[in-house]
Amino acid sequence: MGFKAFVARRSLKARDDRRTRAAELTLRESLYPICLVTILFFLWGFSYGLLDTLNKHFQNTLDITKSRSSGLQAAYFGAYPLASLGHANWILRHYGYRATFIWGLCLYGIGALVAIPCILAKSFAGFCMAIFIIGNGLGSLETAANPYITVCGPPRYSEIRINISQAFNGIGTVVAPVLGSYVFFAFDDAKALRNVQWVYLAIAVFVFILALVFFLSVIPEITDADMAFQATETHANADDKPFWKQYRLFHAAFAQFCYTGAQIAIASYFINYVRDTQPAADDARASQLLAGAQGGFAAGRFVGVIIMKFARPRQVFLAFLMLCIVFVAPSITQRGWTGMSMLYVTLFFESICFPTIVALGMRGLGRHTKRGSGWIVAGVVGGAVVPPLTGVAADSRQTAFAMVVPLCFFVAALSYALAVNFVPAYRDPADAFSTTEVGLTGHHAGVDEEAVDVASEEKAVHAEVDS
Repeated sequence: MGFKAFVARRSLKARDDRRTRAAELTLRESLYPICLVTILFFLWGFSYGLLDTLNKHFQNTLDITKSRSSGLQAAYFGAYPLASLGHANWILRHYGYRATFIWGLCLYGIGALVAIPCILAKSFAGFCMAIFIIGNGLGSLETAANPYITVCGPPRYSEIRINISQAFNGIGTVVAPVLGSYVFFAFDDAKALRNVQWVYLAIAVFVFILALVFFLSVIPEITDADMAFQATETHANADDKPFWKQYRLFHAAFAQFCYTGAQIAIASYFINYVRDTQPAADDARASQLLAGAQGGFAAGRFVGVIIMKFARPRQVFLAFLMLCIVFVAPSITQRGWTGMSMLYVTLFFESICFPTIVALGMRGLGRHTKRGSGWIVAGVVGGAVVPPLTGVAADSRQTAFAMVVPLCFFVAALSYALAVNFVPAYRDPADAFSTTEVGLTGHHAGVDEEAVDVASEEKAVHAEVDS
């Protein structure tokens, strides 16, 4: 294959107006692209877990308050709507998923490199700017990866697929605090800051290599025409309404805002909670306990997937979110091991909520899928709003009392869980996808085979180059 054919075959622009077999991918056909994209879930889980650990680390090394340290979360999650509703969503709609993956990885790598001189200069504001760039990169990845995993394969298993992929996000959140306990808190402040810069250098090298892998890989592009076909075949047919009348989508985005804000607030102040309620525990020990809680979070996703084989995803979502409320409430008044164990259980039941909101919120969007995914991912900006409110409450009272803030946001997110289970306009499109045979039976007629058949694509490219 010549150089022109090589480049042409890896074009980053996909036509959204033609239907391909990507709408009907079987489990086997979707395995490679799902595995490749799942690596991205580990990456932002690691980055998010690292952020929770750095929150406490900068309180120590730079002598800043709890509320000011939440500037890291504000910078990180505040970047998400800029990406998901702005530049990343534009690239997704005009070019495709692969181009958005590469764009997000490049931004992530650039942000990691910018972080290094800011760390050396001990500039908290500069580091927040670097985190803002990283947040734009990860927001771009989430804008593409969440809908891609949801639609890449049989629609019946979309919630199961995204929860399995998101489980590796949970594994990343476990690895980061463990690393932090040995790399950040086990040394004096100067040595710990130097260690932070090496971590970000390693991240930059890895993500740039991964961007190259995505450029070289040929993965199916799922077009708007493909998603319209799925909506028609499942009789969800929500996409026959204008985008601004997709009320279920906007309710899902609101729930994502409230839920994500509560989740981030609990994880961000977990180390502070342990230090306040168990004075004998030092920062390293508290970081290890956070890793244990995040381990429960990751395990909850695998458990949730198993339960979803026997119950509808919307029912599992409602049960898990209600249990989050039940168990976070006692952590406000309890102390010691009792209060911390309540947060452990809360993190376990948080596990499936984020990815299930994504999958349920996108059900039946059809041609609006790419645009709609940006709104649901933009809900992650709750992580920039709720932690600062929690930090203010923690500074004025205690961290345990501050857990009342995420509790209130969990209750607000519950409105969507109740609607998707008991309101027919929400429930019926969700259930329609749970029973469809798309991707489980043969491909339908009227498909542009050249768009996904690699052999045909190679022949077409060679013919074009030869001419």
